[in-house]
Formats: sequence, structure tokens, C-alpha cells
Amino acid sequence: MTQHYCCVVLPPVDPVTGNLPPGVHESSWAELEAAFGSTQWRQHLLSGLRATLEALRVAGCRRVYVDGSFVTAKEVPGDFDGCWEAEGVDYEALDPVLLDFRDRRAAQKAKFGGEMFVASWGADPEGTRFLDFFQIDKNTGDAKGIVAIDLGAL
Repeated sequence: MTQHYCCVVLPPVDPVTGNLPPGVHESSWAELEAAFGSTQWRQHLLSGLRATLEALRVAGCRRVYVDGSFVTAKEVPGDFDGCWEAEGVDYEALDPVLLDFRDRRAAQKAKFGGEMFVASWGADPEGTRFLDFFQIDKNTGDAKGIVAIDLGAL
């Protein structure tokens, strides 16, 4: 008898807002790729995201959150955005580009095609953590969803 192992399926984006429903949605890499890799451009962004996740995993990061227009219905997202949990990360083993926030994160964008922040760092003058900040639609102020990836399963 064949056993089938299934992951939790990402919910579809809301047809009105184009966002994922509010909350943190667990995803495997394959599921993220299937849900948001529908075009050649999105595949290109996924390649850079995968390289980012591998660099973080090698340094000991265990969990990353993906946000931005990449995890929306936007046909041509500009890039990917996200944040990562710093617990257990060996900063000596971390690609230094992932800590380079100069010039609007130009080095991260050039190397990976997107940008990542530390999840617990403040994202705004009020000190809202990036993990929470990314769950708010910047245009409407409404709650929206993000995708969580366990790097141990990459």
C-alpha cells in the first residue's frame, strides 16, 4: 500500500484584495513554488528566494516568513520581501549581504532579487516587529497573510 504524505495547502488569495487571508500560513518549498511560481518572472524570483533561504539555513536559521507582492495575486511582483528568525543563527556563517541594509537594501536586491529583515527588529518608528508589520496591508491598514517556511525541510 502506498502512503501519501501531504502538507497543509496554502489558502487562495482573496479575489478582492489579492492578499492571502490574515495569519501566518505554513508552507513547504514545493507548495510555495506551486502557488506563486506561475510565470517565468515569478520563477526567477523564486530562484533568488531559494538562494536566500539556503544562505539563511546554512547559518542556522530555522524559519523564514515571505511577504510582499510576491505572495499576492499581483501578476508581476517587483521582488520578494520577508523576514527571518534570528534564534540559533551563527552570524559569522551568515552571508553578510543579508545584513546589508544600506541604499534601500541594494546589495540584497542585486544578489538575491529581494530583501529580508530580522523578524524581531523594528520596522517602523513605533517599533513594530517586521513579523507583525508584514501582516498589515500597507495600502489599507487591513490584516493580511504571510507564508512561513521551515528551513529544516528544504
